[in-house]
Amino acid sequence: MRQHPIGTGPFKFGEFKPNESIKLVRNPDYWKLGRPYLDGAEYTIIRNVSTAILTFLSGKLDITFGGLTVPLTRDIINQSPQAVCELNPTNVSRNLIINPDAAPFDNPDLRRAMALSLDRQALIDIITQGKGNVGGVMLPPPEGVWGMPAEVLHALPGYGPDVAQNRKDAQEIMRGLGYGPDKRLSLKVSTRDIPPFRDAAVVLLDQLKEIYVDAELEPIDTTQWFPKVNRKDYTVALNLTGNGIDEPDQNFYENYVCGAEGNYNKYCNPELDKMVDRQSMEANQEKRKAMVWEIERKLAEDGARPIIFYAPAGNCRQPYVKGLTIMSNSIYNGWRMEDVWLDK
Repeated sequence: MRQHPIGTGPFKFGEFKPNESIKLVRNPDYWKLGRPYLDGAEYTIIRNVSTAILTFLSGKLDITFGGLTVPLTRDIINQSPQAVCELNPTNVSRNLIINPDAAPFDNPDLRRAMALSLDRQALIDIITQGKGNVGGVMLPPPEGVWGMPAEVLHALPGYGPDVAQNRKDAQEIMRGLGYGPDKRLSLKVSTRDIPPFRDAAVVLLDQLKEIYVDAELEPIDTTQWFPKVNRKDYTVALNLTGNGIDEPDQNFYENYVCGAEGNYNKYCNPELDKMVDRQSMEANQEKRKAMVWEIERKLAEDGARPIIFYAPAGNCRQPYVKGLTIMSNSIYNGWRMEDVWLDK
């Protein structure tokens, strides 16, 4: 699959040169008559984001890809006013994952204290220049159909807006565990070594200091990141969870039920699994939404994967690129490019 992928999309695999490029060619047997318009698409692999942006500004690239941070998107807008840039919400959460099998994090009180240390709004203000959203497991409204409104979200354990009180509670827990100003907990926070992961992790380190935790950042190369978290070869990590669609089944069954492929910290609660199955069978959307919110509450009570915030992603294209639709509730579904054409 990695070397000779197949599929039914508008483009076919052409060539893959590791660390250089991925080339796709038009699929002449695509089921939609007359599509795609392009003869092919080439993804140039540029490891350094600043270099990639300069390459786009020079006109050598037609579209940016991967979701730029808010500051980087604004840099492009300032340097290339003719570029067409959009900042759209994405179904991607920044979240805290803690390995419950690694001492001392096998103590649920310690995990709870770390969740209580989070100042979500501060992270949004710093990382997204105020453009992000606080949310739970499901994409927050208005883009998210299943997300909780603020008044419901703030009632969940650790999600209340009174950061000072949350941290006071966390400090009390930490003192009960034997930590304090004169006995601090040292740890490494692992994260993927790209800006959407790394930038938030740097701020997280500073916030953890408020509850007697001295953390060191451990940036991990992209090629090693997912194997590392799958092996549970970490203690504490800042992770991003991206969902293809805003749908509870896709999210819960992929990321939270026992044995799920995206359940990186191996959280497992048979009671929650039954709740997930029940909501999946409910045909009435309003009743199902109430059940989804109960699942959200259970995940928050268990500290399964504290959601920190949702950030918008920037995408820029040259003005001659036509027909590209950027999604607001998915990180994948806008990139089929079956309708894209170049007006030049």
